[in-house]
Amino acid sequence: METRIGFGFDSHVFKPGVTLRIGGLTLDHPEGLAGHSDGDVLLHAITDALLGSVAAGDIGSFFPPGDPRWKDADSAIFLNLALEELQHAGFRIVNVDTTLILAAPKISPISGEMRVRVADLLGVEMDQVSIKAKTPEGLNLDHVAQCHAVVLVERAAEPEELKSMSAVIESQRQLEDVVEDLLSSVHGVPKKRVIAPLYDTDDIT
Repeated sequence: METRIGFGFDSHVFKPGVTLRIGGLTLDHPEGLAGHSDGDVLLHAITDALLGSVAAGDIGSFFPPGDPRWKDADSAIFLNLALEELQHAGFRIVNVDTTLILAAPKISPISGEMRVRVADLLGVEMDQVSIKAKTPEGLNLDHVAQCHAVVLVERAAEPEELKSMSAVIESQRQLEDVVEDLLSSVHGVPKKRVIAPLYDTDDIT
């Protein structure tokens, strides 16, 4: 099975009068993250990681920050685009590992809820999503939120590999053999005896 790794990073400064959105959740905090969209640093990093895993560019190439259409946009839109690119390339998510770096608010009390929300947005199970948080000690970044994201993706089954039995069976005789084997093994129906002809019918004139 082919696997790939994608890495994403995002950073936004805190700004008064802005709603704080992280991981698709609205958090109670005096300041939000400044950005052309809703500034969701976690979803932006995951989006870039997904796009990077299939070499599809980055979030800015699809959603330029100067485009008024994306002003205050929900970052789930960006994530959906990345998921479509992933699916188009024939891959699916194995797991996502992220690290938020910010002084406040504290993420650990809500990390479970945030994991559930992100897993729902990605269409995966909660145990496929990891969200950790660190403080920027000694980095002089107390007024900034950053996020690192790593994703592991794997090649999904090719549509042509999902063939029906009729496409695999090469002849009617093989199909009959398969049915006969199933009846014999599952229901105990005895297999038909093949009676060899007493003479070669090709010689009859």
